Amino acid sequence: MDALKGLHHVTAITSSAEKIYDFFTYVLGLRLVKKTVNQDDIQTYHLYFTDDVGSPGTDMTFFDFPGIPKGVHGTNEISKTSFRVPNDEALAYWVKRFDKFEVRHTGIQEQFGKKTLSFVDFDDQNYQLISDELNAGVPAGTPWQNGPVPLEYAITGLGPIFVRTSFADYFKQLLEEVFFMKEVAKEGSFKLFEMGEGGNGAQVIVEMNTVLPQARQGYGTVHHTAFRVNDRADLDAWQQRLELYKLPNTGYVERYYFGSLYTNAAPSILFELATDGPGFMGDEPYETLGENLSLPPFFEPKREEIEKIVRPIDTVRSTRTLEKEYL
Repeated sequence: MDALKGLHHVTAITSSAEKIYDFFTYVLGLRLVKKTVNQDDIQTYHLYFTDDVGSPGTDMTFFDFPGIPKGVHGTNEISKTSFRVPNDEALAYWVKRFDKFEVRHTGIQEQFGKKTLSFVDFDDQNYQLISDELNAGVPAGTPWQNGPVPLEYAITGLGPIFVRTSFADYFKQLLEEVFFMKEVAKEGSFKLFEMGEGGNGAQVIVEMNTVLPQARQGYGTVHHTAFRVNDRADLDAWQQRLELYKLPNTGYVERYYFGSLYTNAAPSILFELATDGPGFMGDEPYETLGENLSLPPFFEPKREEIEKIVRPIDTVRSTRTLEKEYL
C-alpha cells in the first residue's frame, strides 16, 4: 500500500457563502473552481477554492449549513489551515495586503525554521501563510493566473494543517503507526509530522493542549481535512488498514470529483482520504470554472429542486478583468 502523498483538501464551515466567496476570491486570490452543494445536505452550498487548475493539495472548501451556531475554538480540533506562498518576500507583500483589506493578522513570525503569517477571516477561522523559500518536497500548485494577486506573491496550495489535541500520545501513535507519518521536529508544545515526499504540502503540526476547553464545531471552524491517495485501489487498501486498527470508517464514498474514505481518527477529529482524480475539470470549461451550479450526474435529476432550495450566488468572473494589485 502506498503512503499518503500529502494534503488533499481542508473543508471548513462559514456563516456566509457570499462573504467567503468574496474573501477567497478578491482578498486571498484563490480560484473558485466548483460551486456545488453538500452531497449529504443539498440545501447547503459546497464551494471549492483551489489553484488555477484545481490541483489536488491546493483546495480549501466551505459548507454554509443553515442555522448553525458559531464554533468555539479549543482543544481537540483541526485548529488552523496553512497556505503556501513562494518565498519570504511574498509574506511582506501579504502584510501590506492584509492591512489594506483590514484583515487581522499577527505579522511575520517563524516556526520550524520557516517564515509564517497568521490571520483570521470574518468568522474567526484560523489560517496562516507559510513561505516555501526553504521548502523541499511535494511540489506547489499553479497560482490563479487571472486573479488579483501578482503571480510572484500568490498562494500556490495548502501548507501544514494544525491539530490541537489533549490526547497527544494517542495522536502521535495514530499518525505514526496507522498513517505512516514521521515526527521530524519538535518546538515547544508543537510536533511536526510529515508524509510522502514531505515539505509544506505534506505536513501536520500537532499541538498538545490540556488547558483550553473542548472545541465545539460551528461556523468559523474546520469540519475535516483530507489526505491524498492515488486511486480507488489505494482507498480500498486503506479501508482494510483502518479496520485492522479498529478505526471506524465510512467505506468508499463516491464524490464524483474524487473518491473518499472518512474516519473519526480521534475525538472530534475527522480525517478523509481522497483520490487525486478525476478532478474538477471534467464537467466545466476552464474559462468558466465555478461560475454555474455544478452537480454530479447522480444529482442532475434533482437539479430543479436543488436550484429552488439554494439561493443564487453571482460567481461570474470570466467577463471581468482583475488587475494585479501591487502594493
